[in-house]
Amino acid sequence: MTSALRAEDPPALGCYELLGRPGEGGMGAVFLGRDPAGTLVAVKVIRAEHARDESFRACFRSELNRVREVPACCTAEILDAAPEHRTPYRVVEYAAGPRLADVIGEQGPLRDGSLHSIAVGMASALAAIHSAGIVHRDLKPADVLPALGSPKVIDFGIAKAIDATSHHTLTQKMVGAHSYMSPERFSVNDPTPAADIFAWGAVVAYAATGRNPFAGDSPAATAGRILTQPSNLTGLEPGLLRVVERALSKDPADRPTARELLLNLTSVVVRDIRGTARPDRPGATAEAWCPARCPASPAAPRRAR
Repeated sequence: MTSALRAEDPPALGCYELLGRPGEGGMGAVFLGRDPAGTLVAVKVIRAEHARDESFRACFRSELNRVREVPACCTAEILDAAPEHRTPYRVVEYAAGPRLADVIGEQGPLRDGSLHSIAVGMASALAAIHSAGIVHRDLKPADVLPALGSPKVIDFGIAKAIDATSHHTLTQKMVGAHSYMSPERFSVNDPTPAADIFAWGAVVAYAATGRNPFAGDSPAATAGRILTQPSNLTGLEPGLLRVVERALSKDPADRPTARELLLNLTSVVVRDIRGTARPDRPGATAEAWCPARCPASPAAPRRAR
């Protein structure tokens, strides 16, 4: 839901008219804007206190270069940016519609095809993000847009390129939605793609059940469960259960990669269609998991000359 502009908000940034506030995060405000052609856009503005920090500006510039490497089919495309502005901002494609957190809150848990679409769409986005050398770091239900066609993963607000130098990051700061953070994120400042896989599992479990699999009575209790307790996946359909369980492994080395997730999810669909269990063979293709192939169609009889 978009709220009205506040008294301190500017009426425009650059050539973009600001119309309202769809949201706000730790990095700054998000405005609904309109470009000179009348097209709606999202304008993400860095907080003034962050903008005064040169290391933060460096992080912002690096982030722009990294996100441009991710295909637009997986995230909101960057249309423009002003990293040297008094309050740095970037302009991205405006994706209308609710976020996954809003959908679950209003309609309840997802089922069947809708749930598989979210699981596969997020895994596809992570595969593209990781291929670009990026770790999202902050994946949560509010960062998933269940758009038509394929869901989009957005808000690389604290993403860090795997090969980026340390001065391009917000070192010694713990940023992120801790309810979906992997165990190692509580002690490691430079997470690997495996941290995103853990978050994927937690978000899929949330989409399927309407609750966080490690939910506690307080943030501290939730963090404790992430570190020491098994996930609560009661209510998760059997086809996804084993895939999500492996993604939520405490040891990052035991989690699949995003590409392996896609293979596992494909096998779930194949098994559901054929109604037979597949052998658990990591790395096998979807075709190899099919218990039988469809019989070949008989050849058409030759026409007599």
